[in-house]
Amino acid sequence: MIIDTHCHLDNKQYYDDIDIVIQRALEDGVKGFLIPGADFEDLPQAIKLAEKYDEVFFAVGIHPYDIEQYDESIMEKYINHPKCIAVGECGLDYYRLPEDEEEKKENIAKQKEVFISQVEFAKKVKKPLIIHIRDASDDSKQILIDYNAKEVGGVLHCYNASEHLLPLSEHNFYFGIGGVLTFKNAKKLVEILPKIPQDKLLLETDGPYLTPHPFRGKRNEPAYTNYVADKISELLEISKEEVEKITVNNTISLFKQFSTII
Repeated sequence: MIIDTHCHLDNKQYYDDIDIVIQRALEDGVKGFLIPGADFEDLPQAIKLAEKYDEVFFAVGIHPYDIEQYDESIMEKYINHPKCIAVGECGLDYYRLPEDEEEKKENIAKQKEVFISQVEFAKKVKKPLIIHIRDASDDSKQILIDYNAKEVGGVLHCYNASEHLLPLSEHNFYFGIGGVLTFKNAKKLVEILPKIPQDKLLLETDGPYLTPHPFRGKRNEPAYTNYVADKISELLEISKEEVEKITVNNTISLFKQFSTII
């Protein structure tokens, strides 16, 4: 079996056929789903799905692109829902910074402030983090270490193949591997995959984004985690069944509530 630890099933791209998407994944061996919290607008749909399907869980958090939305009182409203199992996706993203130098500094400072706030919130509620990092490995790593995020641990979602982040495996952090691994230009991730401790590997799609080969360019969905598992199997020279066993065990180690669906 497979658990998709990062799929935006609350995204509008799934509104017309979400039940079919989930059923297709279940039939293809994907037996668990975690919807990350990127903004507050999609939370009602995430909760609706989590309450409808035993296999679906959700997180609450604010993506770096949506930091102006951040409101801890809203986080507190949802964090104790029985199907809410994590905080995030939160983190730092320096890919789309303003061109003006002063605005850039302000944006980075605000991103750090909101990220640190969510790390502290996760520690307060004792739930693991879902971390988004893009072009910000140094600052992200420093914050996670300085603010003792290892107390709750978490996953580096869509791990960006930065070798600089590998030591976070010793700080209770896991590495989410998705469709990017199957891309022809993913040479860096292909090279670094064997360096990731196997007891820290997780599977994800980031659906509806980052669709794996051979469906690149189309909408991603949880069933396609099978193609990621196949690629990991090929690169690590272990069976797909072993990949599934390792990643499911790792998922349960981090997100313990998934043990209820096994």
